[in-house]
Amino acid sequence: MNQAFFALLKSMGDSLRDLLPIILVIAFFQLFVLQQPIPDFIDILLGTFFVVLGLTFFIYGLNMSLFPIGDSMAHAFARKGSVGWLLLFAFALGFGTTVAEPALIAVSKEAATVAATAGFIEQSTDARHSYATSLRYTVAVSVGLAIVIGVLRILRGWSIHYMIMGGYLLVVAMTAVAPEEIIGIAYDSGGVTTSTITVPLVTALGVGLASSIEGRSPLVDGFGLIAFASLTPIIFVMGFGMLV
Repeated sequence: MNQAFFALLKSMGDSLRDLLPIILVIAFFQLFVLQQPIPDFIDILLGTFFVVLGLTFFIYGLNMSLFPIGDSMAHAFARKGSVGWLLLFAFALGFGTTVAEPALIAVSKEAATVAATAGFIEQSTDARHSYATSLRYTVAVSVGLAIVIGVLRILRGWSIHYMIMGGYLLVVAMTAVAPEEIIGIAYDSGGVTTSTITVPLVTALGVGLASSIEGRSPLVDGFGLIAFASLTPIIFVMGFGMLV
């Protein structure tokens, strides 16, 4: 019990250390550049404490549950030897974590609101909801396929360099022909998908799978799934914009 408590305190100290630079930057510009007192100082101080506390529990929870379960499931699927089930699990993992990603939900809703304001879709709650849901599920499907491609790369030993270069060449080509209104959303979608829920599980899957396959290096082959998860939403969302 004491060991777990001290580990939690250490994690809280690490979280505070990680947040300290941004706290100092904000304080410097507020006090010395803008030369204004910090508004609602007590509330901000309390909010900062909650941020540190939340970040601490989040990271501690990752190390306790998400990383181990992702790693153990990757080993279990590798021992089972069924590529079909492994690929199905990879797609479901990518799809499920992306659908639940808070950042993607926020961006989808904001994109729907802006699209309605600009007149690209109807100015109604149903139209905005439909647009946001379609965008969100388009990104989720693309991430699911990205994880499948990443798992196949680990299994087959394909080079990540050419796959990533080919993907971004396709992104550049699509950027030239996609509607201007969707390009920014597409690029942002690639960023917000790789956030708090997706990254830990997908990383654990890749490293665990590479560790359990003979001839694969966890360092060389285990990482790279997140790169695919960031790339494919850009392609799919621009395709979504061309169609919708």
